[in-house]
Amino acid sequence: MSALALWKRTLGLRLTGLLKIPLLASVRPSVVEWGEARCVIRVPLRRWTRNHVGSMYFGALAIGADCAGGIMAVELIRERKARVSLIFKSFHAEFIKRPESDVFFICEAGAQIRDLVDRVLATDQRLAEMIPLVAAVRTAEGYEPVARFQLELSLKRSERGVL
Repeated sequence: MSALALWKRTLGLRLTGLLKIPLLASVRPSVVEWGEARCVIRVPLRRWTRNHVGSMYFGALAIGADCAGGIMAVELIRERKARVSLIFKSFHAEFIKRPESDVFFICEAGAQIRDLVDRVLATDQRLAEMIPLVAAVRTAEGYEPVARFQLELSLKRSERGVL
């Protein structure tokens, strides 16, 4: 995906934060990679996301995980011009080490989320699935995991629609 397309997705994510989820806007997430099966969201380590020991605050980590899993579902729903309500039903986290730099939230569940959206559109029932995500810091060798998340994505056809 081109730099311009990533910038447009980042702008859309930040506008959603400003208009509908102010806490999301406060962490300044950026879309750094986008594909059908995978997306990567970066949350910078800065004053608003840092805790008292200099690492990323766990609340900021939760917001980043929410963004990475949620944005894929939102985009798939919008592509289909569907009206679907999206919430996260549960959230499980395993913190591996302190993230002391920008954190990259990696969601490789695009196919799983696409299947869930398609099944929801074929029924009037609420359906939910656990979506795995990894939070990592960039190293010279690539990405080093700092946390693992399982978010239970819950979708249902709705009159209101997504966001």
